[in-house]
Amino acid sequence: MQFGITFKPDMPVERIVGLTRQAEAAGFEYGWIFDSHVLWLEPYPMLTLMASNTKKMRLGTCVTNPATRDVTVTSSLFATLNLISGGRMQLGIGRGDSSRRVLGKKPATIAQLEQAVRTFRDLTGGNETEYEGQTPRFTWATAGVPPVWVAGYGPKVLDLAGRIADGVILQFADPDLIAWCVGFVKKSAEAAGRDPRKIEIMAAAPVWVSADIEVGRERVRWFPALVSNHVADLVSRYKPEELPPALTSYIRNRGQYDYLHHCEVDSSNRSFVSDEVTDRSCLLGPAEAHIERIRTLARAGVTQFNIYLMCGNEEDTLEKYKKEVLPAFR
Repeated sequence: MQFGITFKPDMPVERIVGLTRQAEAAGFEYGWIFDSHVLWLEPYPMLTLMASNTKKMRLGTCVTNPATRDVTVTSSLFATLNLISGGRMQLGIGRGDSSRRVLGKKPATIAQLEQAVRTFRDLTGGNETEYEGQTPRFTWATAGVPPVWVAGYGPKVLDLAGRIADGVILQFADPDLIAWCVGFVKKSAEAAGRDPRKIEIMAAAPVWVSADIEVGRERVRWFPALVSNHVADLVSRYKPEELPPALTSYIRNRGQYDYLHHCEVDSSNRSFVSDEVTDRSCLLGPAEAHIERIRTLARAGVTQFNIYLMCGNEEDTLEKYKKEVLPAFR
């Protein structure tokens, strides 16, 4: 099991840099950052600082999309950052959620996502590619092609991930739902002649290390509310029998989602989320409970557990994971 952290870039720049240093020193191998340019700070200057203040940590977006930014721009950003970081960049990409919907726009299509990944690989590899009738090439891109992690929940995106992705990003820590998603990835990979064991699987979720479960729930309840946006999108595009009840049941009482309060601990968006859903989606309790859940996630196919480091007490969380959780997986 590898471990990562993700920032919502709404805290002071110096603190993000300090937490990145602390995480690398604690043994975290990955550092990720949200890309939602209206709601929060621009992620790419932050990734530059994170790269400049680490030595081995792999860094990337969790996640960007092919609609907010032209794929040639994203490719140039990553090719440049790969030069700065010594080849440590990772592209996390999906169809788009908050960065699109806060502007009243729809996410990209799956076809657009697939084409963007192919163009990204061509350009960051220094190869000529076909793009809107032109054949651009980054002659200066010499640091290699960053691994591509595709984010999604639905069978069609998971099928795409199985065919073309180096890794898959799943935003919850429910082992049963992880296993359901991994099943689609594995089937698609095998059909494409790929070894599914070579595709990394990330489970991303907030954590709260404490015996006080009630306090923990209130610090992480915003997260299942965030996930509900993706679930609502799935429900609109799939038949109920095509999706597991555990994934869809909790959105029945969901009201209107306010993206201006996206990912806020005290957001009213979280009001409909039950304790049961919170407990399934996140990691709560003492360190022993975290270790047990992460081991269960590993059995379901997870290769990286990524902490959404945005619930408060971030320095304390990293210290507790360093001393009490990570040693169990070394």
